[in-house]
Amino acid sequence: MVPLSLSPRRRLVGQPLLYAISVFASLGVFLFGYDQGVMSGVITGPYFLKFFNDPSALAVGTMVAVLEVGAFVTSVAAGRIGDSLGRRGTLFVGAVIFAIGGAIQTFTPGFWIMVLGRIVAGFGVGLLSTIVPIYQSEISPPDHRGALACMEFSVNVFGYASSVWIGYFCSFMESDLTWRVPLSVQCFIGALLAAGSLAMPESPRWLIDNDKDEEGMRVIADLHGGDPEDLVARAEFQEIKERVMLERESGEGRTYSVMWQKYKRRVLLAMSSQAFAQLNGINVISYYAPRVFEEAGWVGRDAILMTGVNAIIYVLSTIPPWYLVDRWGRRVILLTGAAIMGVALALTGWWMYIDVPETAKAVVICVIIFNAAFGYSWGPIPWLYPPEIMPLTVRAKGVSLSTATNWAFNFLVGEMTPYLQEVIQWRLYPMHGFFCACSFIVVYFLYPETSGVPLEEMDAVFGEEELEERLEDEESERASLFSRHSQRSRQSLTTTNKSRRTGFFSRLIGRSEHRASYEPIRDGEGDE
Repeated sequence: MVPLSLSPRRRLVGQPLLYAISVFASLGVFLFGYDQGVMSGVITGPYFLKFFNDPSALAVGTMVAVLEVGAFVTSVAAGRIGDSLGRRGTLFVGAVIFAIGGAIQTFTPGFWIMVLGRIVAGFGVGLLSTIVPIYQSEISPPDHRGALACMEFSVNVFGYASSVWIGYFCSFMESDLTWRVPLSVQCFIGALLAAGSLAMPESPRWLIDNDKDEEGMRVIADLHGGDPEDLVARAEFQEIKERVMLERESGEGRTYSVMWQKYKRRVLLAMSSQAFAQLNGINVISYYAPRVFEEAGWVGRDAILMTGVNAIIYVLSTIPPWYLVDRWGRRVILLTGAAIMGVALALTGWWMYIDVPETAKAVVICVIIFNAAFGYSWGPIPWLYPPEIMPLTVRAKGVSLSTATNWAFNFLVGEMTPYLQEVIQWRLYPMHGFFCACSFIVVYFLYPETSGVPLEEMDAVFGEEELEERLEDEESERASLFSRHSQRSRQSLTTTNKSRRTGFFSRLIGRSEHRASYEPIRDGEGDE
């Protein structure tokens, strides 16, 4: 099948193809961004409350957070599904399931059918939120991988902002359409993504890993401009194929237990990034922003309006990482984001505690600053980092665990927030500020920099030298080519590690200086 073809003689290649893939794949993250925001405006509407007989805080929390139960289930299963159906096939299945779940919510006759619809939509969200980052990382060049992933997150936040503003405009309706219309939008976007996924090419790494070398080479060639004889494209194919064959010869299993035994550090880092993204407090705002603003003194529709203003700034805050993530690296963005978010949450709680006339405006400012800092840092990076650091053999499984962690903590925060808002009130916000401080410490001491590192060379970043030593013993010409390149990467990493211990600033920016050492293998390098 010709990927994203315009006609049998004309098809997208090179950067147009890459950006077209990113746009269609981004519909997946738009969907779960939209779903995260749509309930925030719906649950405060008078028609919604009347239809569901003024549900308790616990019932509202269940209705909102039960989506994460479905997402958790399929995000765990997505590892096997993504390996068997492929990245594109998993996208299609996830989109169809999500659309069905949106339809159930739209036409729900009561509370429990709404809960069922949220769970079904969650099944789709779990597949999409796992496979989209994997798919994006596997088709992106190393020097643009971060930027493209951050652009995807911008689409996620745009989905959230769209749901807030659609909810605001629908709040002027004088019927149950005020909440049914926002929920119905999920169906249309899910159908669009399902159709678009059929026109997208499969991940070349998945194709090569499944012995579909000709198709994999064709996709790589298209991503590099369409010429199957392009030297860079052929070198990239050879490097991926070499790694696949090496891993097969090693007899390494692909089970969860083997992954845990061999890549425990990587798995824990991937899971911690997603856990902190939730513990840092974002869904207190995403799911319950109107309730937060009502606590601060904004009433009714004004609370939704303030949520909409916050959403616009939230979207804008996701744009700087497009340019910074591949220049500054992942670490510095996570560290600065955690610091700003922690301060903003502490101030939010303080203003609510003193409860003065200025509290309403001050809380809006603090929430906007918090949201902007999250959109710049802990929003996009935890979706980029796990697929980067996991090896191809267990990438889908590793990312499925990290995404399952996201949805588990997502459920915990979503379920507990309405209750905690009533019980501990203003103390809820400094509590999440404490988790921001914890995330700063963990990143500072444990997270390696991955910016600019090809996926096939991530072993060097984690100091896993056994594979490189095995490569150096191989006598074949291709293995020699690969081992010398890996050795250069490892030497560069060693030098950087030494310099990284010199002080705070060096540690803060991590390995940004060595990024130039990680370059695609060029034809003839093995003959030096």
